Amino acid sequence: MVQEKNNLDRPEVKIEQQTEKVTVRQEIAAIISALRNNDDTSHDFLLRVVQPGLAGLMDGSVSTLAPIFATAFATHNPFTAFLVGIASATGAGISMAFSEGLSDDGTLTGRGSPVVRGGITGIMTFLGGALHTLPFLVKDLHFALVLAYVVVAIELVLIAAIRHRYFKTQWLKSVIQVVGSGILVFIAAMIFGNA
Repeated sequence: MVQEKNNLDRPEVKIEQQTEKVTVRQEIAAIISALRNNDDTSHDFLLRVVQPGLAGLMDGSVSTLAPIFATAFATHNPFTAFLVGIASATGAGISMAFSEGLSDDGTLTGRGSPVVRGGITGIMTFLGGALHTLPFLVKDLHFALVLAYVVVAIELVLIAAIRHRYFKTQWLKSVIQVVGSGILVFIAAMIFGNA
């Protein structure tokens, strides 16, 4: 009893918790059940699905902007920009999947299966990077750029809306933060693409 009291006074001492490891099948079943029952705002759902998905979408949407647009500005070749974009989205998706999956096994944090979290993050990262890459399949560079700008704007507003809905971030603050990060990366793309 004295040892337990001392541990409470010293937060650096770990108190071991017994938690069950969740299997991938159980995790996927729980996610599907939450979606079917419209229970997508529970704490578990936020930690296990929304947060990894949002991190992936944000990373894919923002981090791939610089290589895609820098390539388009430097080469004036939409298909080369498309190849760079798909390669960037794929590499970022793989990297983010492993980063999230290896961050913890879910037992200490209660964040669920690392395979599922990593998969969600990786897929959303790839989608975030690939969506604004698709316009570069259009042969006319100027038209491809306009389409890509529109897709990027939609992606950034969607990210701001997810943050607002699930994490109660003020709408204007969320838009400013997300769009601001996109603008910074776009400026980097212009600098390097026109060097």
